[in-house]
Amino acid sequence: GVPLRMAPMVFIGTIVTHQFGGSAGREGTAVQMGGSIAGELARRIPGIGREHVSILLMTGVAAGFAGVFGTPVAGMIFAMEVLVIGRMNYSALLPCLLAAVASDQTCLAWGIDHTHYHVASMLPAGSLSQVAAFDGRLMAITVVAGIVFGLTSLLFSQMAHGVAWLFKRYVQWPILRPVLGGLLIIVLVQCVGTSDFLGLGVSSPDKTAVTIVSTFQPGGAHAWSWLWKLVFTVIALGGGFKGGEVTPLFFIGSALGHSLAVLFGAPVDLMAALGFVSVFAGATNTPLACTVMAVELFGGEYLYYFATSCVLAFLFSGHSGIYTSQRMGTHKSGSAIAIDRATRRNQDKLDF
Repeated sequence: GVPLRMAPMVFIGTIVTHQFGGSAGREGTAVQMGGSIAGELARRIPGIGREHVSILLMTGVAAGFAGVFGTPVAGMIFAMEVLVIGRMNYSALLPCLLAAVASDQTCLAWGIDHTHYHVASMLPAGSLSQVAAFDGRLMAITVVAGIVFGLTSLLFSQMAHGVAWLFKRYVQWPILRPVLGGLLIIVLVQCVGTSDFLGLGVSSPDKTAVTIVSTFQPGGAHAWSWLWKLVFTVIALGGGFKGGEVTPLFFIGSALGHSLAVLFGAPVDLMAALGFVSVFAGATNTPLACTVMAVELFGGEYLYYFATSCVLAFLFSGHSGIYTSQRMGTHKSGSAIAIDRATRRNQDKLDF
């Protein structure tokens, strides 16, 4: 997180980004503020150990995640899974769960509602089963889609880091970076001829606009909507606008899933749901949290497909991600994947 005194500035920066159409999410601020508040509490508690400070920070992340998306169990797992790839601190399970549930219930008590998505059921009427029957063709499509989602996560991560580096390298004065980024976005809007890829992109009063909600419906996205959203997002964030990557990743994933559904003749709503969670799983290296998130958002009927897609996206997204501070705990697979020396040094310092 950021120092508590900086949290209001991060919040204001995110509001400005959203009001002026920046393609960024709101969850980054929530997670940062949650971590900042937890960190400040840790500093004020006398005699608290280092391991307990880490747990407090994780509870702040879990609370921020759960409050924004309405997925407390996924928020709990995300906070523990995101820090170190392949390793989780199980002593944080109960604190993270309590913080996530409290955050979610607080939001609900204030009348804050979350976006609802619907994936049509494959279960016949009167079925006693809670899980859709295994479909070989649909699973094959899921496997291919999971790999594509993982490669898209890798593309997003590399482009996001690369664009940010270019802005810092060639625009020395920080205040000019958002100016240049904003001008580039204006030019892009004129080139594309639509403002669909600005802002959060969750929903829109314009029924013809491409949004996350519309991608769950046939004809709700164009073939390259996902790529345009990716470009708009990396320029906005790389140019210094404040916000998170998660909601744009949901848009990119669901729009890509829509395109793959059209290509393979698969259910549009299911493929959009798979992309929604899988691109995020690959970009953040959190397949378990994203599988649980899929169940919390879309129901457990397609659990086999959600898990398969998220795990494959995780495996094919490389050993980097959108969070540069994320550390490597273990290899993603048993194969000999090269890890650079810096990552090996960090791995040796891990104390579990």
